[in-house]
Amino acid sequence: MSTPKVAVIWRSGMLPVSETFIRDQGDALPSWRPVYLGATKVASPIAADSDVIAYPDTPAGRRAWNLLRLTGGSARLRRLLTRLRPAVVHAHFGGDGWLISRTAQQVGVPLVITLHGVDVTRQPAVPGPRGARHRRKLRVAFHHAALIIAVSAFIRDRAVELGADPAKVRVHYTGVPIPAETPAAPKTWDVIFVGRLVDKKGADDLVEALGRIPELRPRALFIGSGPLEQSTRARAAELGVDATFLGAQPPEVVMGHMAQARMLAAPSRTASDGDCEGLPTTILEAASLGLPVVATHHSGIPEAVRHGETGLLGAERDPVALADNIRRLLTDEPLRERLGRAARQHVETTFDLRRQTRLLEELYESVTSSGLPERAGAPAPTAR
Repeated sequence: MSTPKVAVIWRSGMLPVSETFIRDQGDALPSWRPVYLGATKVASPIAADSDVIAYPDTPAGRRAWNLLRLTGGSARLRRLLTRLRPAVVHAHFGGDGWLISRTAQQVGVPLVITLHGVDVTRQPAVPGPRGARHRRKLRVAFHHAALIIAVSAFIRDRAVELGADPAKVRVHYTGVPIPAETPAAPKTWDVIFVGRLVDKKGADDLVEALGRIPELRPRALFIGSGPLEQSTRARAAELGVDATFLGAQPPEVVMGHMAQARMLAAPSRTASDGDCEGLPTTILEAASLGLPVVATHHSGIPEAVRHGETGLLGAERDPVALADNIRRLLTDEPLRERLGRAARQHVETTFDLRRQTRLLEELYESVTSSGLPERAGAPAPTAR
């Protein structure tokens, strides 16, 4: 039996609980062997002892890490990548793609970069030198990448606008695990929200919407933490919303609560600083459990939620429309069940993690065989 090819999965912080999808994807590779390489270790339930950490929390490690962030080059990272002998380096997020792009080129390993949202929305839109610097780093990363993966068509278009060669960009859905059967759990919650409590997730819009349907008094569960947690809690109490806030939870707890909900609410929106979603994994996870989704016409969401078929969509920042959609699903059980079944079928067809990782391996093979070489005569842009 041949030795599996190695895919180094690179993330500067290895690995926050909000990025479970990175490890799920790597662990699901059917024939390649993932090696998780981080610049620094994150204290997280999904961090693993087997993760390779390039810059330990020591004075020397911190100095080397700062040098990489400043210059995009690191002898320590080059030695480490040489020792791991990957066939491909897969970086998640554009900024991390820049951090390892020079080293991957020096070692002679093709670089794949997955863009998720913030890296091509909020970060490039920051005014002044910071935004300009991020845009330059993206152009460098795009130039050196053999392949650029966008998690939705919306993200693909943003990448091209920022200078990515359209011939290098592929839309590839990360996918989620699909349970063999839809769990038959008692419905404890009418509405569940899962996500960081930040502007782009729109949790405050959900609270306002729930406050508009007091006659139903829906039981809502909020899973996640973030800078808007206290204000969201306070507004829910002010409106008399029956809301439970659990904070951040490990993936298995999240899925257990999802199975006990009648619907998922994902009222995502473009944040005031320009931050956008790519395609929220929670929508796909809910659909895999047979839950319909009430969401917004935002970023890649309409690629996962078909209005009137697998869920209901409304405009961003529109609590009235959101309330109407929640009311409609809570008062029409046959509709709710029909949309939930269709959501499950849609995710099985388009977002099954096993199928998507097989396709990802085909993309890996394409760059290791051809390398998708840079266009002749095109000098690499500078990030300085």
